[in-house]
Amino acid sequence: MIDIELLRRNLDLVREKTRLRGVEIDFSVFEELDSKRKKILKELDDLRAERNKVSKEIGYRRQRSESVEELVELSKSISSKIEELEGVLKDVEERLRTFVINIPNIIHDSVPIGKDENDNRVVRVVGEPRKFDFEPKPHWEIGEKLDIIDFERGVKLSGSRFVVMKGWGALLERALINFMLDLHVKKHGYKEIFPPVLVKPEILFGTGQLPKFEEELYRIERDDLYLIPTAEVSLVNLHTGEILNEEDLPLYYTAYTPCFRREAGSYGRDIRGMIRVHQFSKVELVKFTTPDTSYDELEKLVADAEEVLSLLGLPYRVVELCSGDIGFSSSKTYDIEVWLPSQRTYREISSCSNCEDFQARRANIRYRPKSGGKPKYVHTLNGSGIAVGRTIVAILENYQEGDGSVVIPEILRDYMGIDRIPPR
Repeated sequence: MIDIELLRRNLDLVREKTRLRGVEIDFSVFEELDSKRKKILKELDDLRAERNKVSKEIGYRRQRSESVEELVELSKSISSKIEELEGVLKDVEERLRTFVINIPNIIHDSVPIGKDENDNRVVRVVGEPRKFDFEPKPHWEIGEKLDIIDFERGVKLSGSRFVVMKGWGALLERALINFMLDLHVKKHGYKEIFPPVLVKPEILFGTGQLPKFEEELYRIERDDLYLIPTAEVSLVNLHTGEILNEEDLPLYYTAYTPCFRREAGSYGRDIRGMIRVHQFSKVELVKFTTPDTSYDELEKLVADAEEVLSLLGLPYRVVELCSGDIGFSSSKTYDIEVWLPSQRTYREISSCSNCEDFQARRANIRYRPKSGGKPKYVHTLNGSGIAVGRTIVAILENYQEGDGSVVIPEILRDYMGIDRIPPR
């Protein structure tokens, strides 16, 4: 949530930054509501001052044993008007809040300006795509032929866009999770968390999924709980309502969780395979920092996610998202995209964002400066470190052999106990 005082001080800036995102918002609504709020506050101040004056006069008259009935009635009338105006003020402030919480974050000045993913900027390309001496197969054909991915039984159990991992496929998933967590905990200094995957509505509000993206979420109506779309939701909200000490920052957290997304807006996209499914595994990275260090921490966050792909020997590129493609809660985002031979293109496998104080303001997460003074909002960062299902896709496609087998990346061999998944 952006600072409402920023809207009052510099509405033109917010209007322009929102326009650059390609988002249309009628800011005259804010101006009208805020003007009405100021007018009501002025009226309330005047009425309260008048009531205080009448109350004092009642006290003086009673001391002199004079009649106060007329003044008492006047005081009641003023109180009634105050109560009525307070109700109107509450409604106006709620409408103001609803307006503000639906404004996307302010994009950083360094974000490239553009309309959509075609205007994103490639920052670097790492690794050369493999040259095959045979026609590379898509991951769904490889997985089914090896009997390690079962799409049919996934549909039987849960419907479309669900899969069952079997045998070496299930072990590959577990090996990747352990490898990623070990890397981030032992080398990169993150604290491992194993959070709930069911959370309260206010928790999803804190990270910006509610109310804007409710149609993408799975809700358990009986208990008013939601399945998380990413562990970012749980990790960021670990400190909801808290005041941290600056000496303890930055805080680094990582977590493996299953993630659940309805993919409501993806009808007809990536129907086959594991690119876009309703349930998937992911290792998430979250940071809490001070404002002056958050952009340095963003670069480190991207490097931490990149190292996963480097150690796996997978070709990838880093892309800086343009203003029209950046997420609702983010001020700046880098996507890491892995090379998929069957599609002859790069596909997103990690997204790393600095949300500045946008989430912290919604979740009320602050820190106490070492120098003293009022608590300030932390900056929150998040990134996939990385999406496990898409990593499996990349390994199957990049490490496939002509005989139908799949070579296991060297870094995973101790985790799996094999150096290749043999053909059936």
